[in-house]
Amino acid sequence: MKKVIPIVLFVILFTFSHDLLAQCPMCKTSLEEARKGGSQVGNTLNNGILYLLALPYSIAIVFGLIWWRKSKLKKQQANLNA
Repeated sequence: MKKVIPIVLFVILFTFSHDLLAQCPMCKTSLEEARKGGSQVGNTLNNGILYLLALPYSIAIVFGLIWWRKSKLKKQQANLNA
């Protein structure tokens, strides 16, 4: 069962990734048009991308640290009880 879950998640992500890739030409076109007008849309979009990139990694790090601390405490309790 544990081997099936990652495969199913990969298939789901692969299935829906086609819709996500369709947005790239629209972003490129909008940035090219904004660049002609001297707008700061590119900088704003880059900041948004960095924000969206950092948030999932931050959440993963927090959950990883919580898991690591709990496993460390379990090992210490097991050593004390043995």
